[in-house]
Amino acid sequence: MEMKKISPAIVLVDDEPEILFSSTVMLRQAGLHNVQAIEDSRRLLPFLAENEVGVVVLDLQMPYLSGKELLADIAENYPHLPVIIMTAANELDTAVACMKMGAFDYLLKPIENSRFVACVRKGLEINSLRREISSLRDYLVSGQLHNEAAFAAINTQSARMKAIFGYMEGIAPSDQPVLITGETGVGKELIARALHGLSRRTGEWVAVNGAGLDDHMFSDTLFGHRKGAFTGADQAREGMVAHAAGGTLFIDEVGDLTPPSQVKLLRLLEGEYHPLGSDVAVRSSARIIVATNSDLTSLVAEGTFRKDLYYRLRAHHVHIPPLRERAEDIPLLLECFLESAATSLHKKKPAYPPELLGYLRAHTFPGNVRELRAMVYDAMARHQGGVLSTGSFREIIGKEVPSSDIVSPKPFSIEQWMNVTGKFPTLTEMEEFLIAEALRLSEGNQGVAASRLGLSRQALNKRLSRK
Repeated sequence: MEMKKISPAIVLVDDEPEILFSSTVMLRQAGLHNVQAIEDSRRLLPFLAENEVGVVVLDLQMPYLSGKELLADIAENYPHLPVIIMTAANELDTAVACMKMGAFDYLLKPIENSRFVACVRKGLEINSLRREISSLRDYLVSGQLHNEAAFAAINTQSARMKAIFGYMEGIAPSDQPVLITGETGVGKELIARALHGLSRRTGEWVAVNGAGLDDHMFSDTLFGHRKGAFTGADQAREGMVAHAAGGTLFIDEVGDLTPPSQVKLLRLLEGEYHPLGSDVAVRSSARIIVATNSDLTSLVAEGTFRKDLYYRLRAHHVHIPPLRERAEDIPLLLECFLESAATSLHKKKPAYPPELLGYLRAHTFPGNVRELRAMVYDAMARHQGGVLSTGSFREIIGKEVPSSDIVSPKPFSIEQWMNVTGKFPTLTEMEEFLIAEALRLSEGNQGVAASRLGLSRQALNKRLSRK
């Protein structure tokens, strides 16, 4: 099995070993662990050719090859790679010339710690953003994903979902947090798992649900505790953050976190945390992915969710559309769930009646993919043989239709259809829809449905049998 690579390297190039050492320590103390120090400037270009690099920090004056010479080569061959120039105060003119050549930024010696770390972080973010743009451009031009296998667990033929996959490929190598939003049941955790699989992280996938956790439970679950931290803490215990070191920490229902827990999550996003009972900060190397079905912008406006945390979390944002907005996935999902349900229940996979798709396409699916799966498994549990009955589907869907909608249904429009399917309906699709609606309103009675449609029962049966 091929070993995954870690996050892109920060490369420091300077002929002074003391500066390389102090700069490396400075970055690692800030949680940036993958630092490569190069004392001989001639080694840089071969290193770039063989390794994935996030940002390069160059000294201007060095033996063999100067920073300016190296910058010219990097700008030509690695235009996406941010380069930071380190210079003395009396070399400002050269530094400005380097900026015109394509350097990302410059730093004056002696280097101020916080400025140095912030500049390197910004360079890594710029690199990540450029990768995102490149990945999206490649997908939009070719329509092909680089790693389709990573999305094998997500059954879809939706163009919107495929575009989301293209975006995910772009952000996968980034160390920045990811916010995944969408209604209940759309598959947010599957998306998060796919991101972890796409990433080059060597650590574990660790998932935590934030719903119902008070601040103490949140802290103990994520950060662990020291022996004696509270009554019953007879021995030290590592938290989920430690278990996710070098990997991915997924926090679901982040919108439900208490205000004190939000403060601690914000601190974690800066790369450190405190186990309960300890006043010593611990560095974290886990990438944070969070998910919610809440509208965080509304929670921010209400004052129940921190604005600074919200903007920090959405460094990368993936929004999953509800199933009703990608109805083209319903036939595929129906087949997949029938297959898996039949296997788990040790039954033969049945055929389903043609009107079933019409029923499902007309349903709004407030529970999304999870609701459809539950419907199929329930129908399969009841199934005794032959063609799959639509009875259990009609029973569930019928219970969820408000009586006012049955008595006084809202007028149907082509615009509504296009909002759901994304395209103008064909005559065949409209016929299927009308038949399904007539059967639904007639509670499956084909004679009543035929009367509603202005057909004989034989004509309706003929249309149903030819589908």
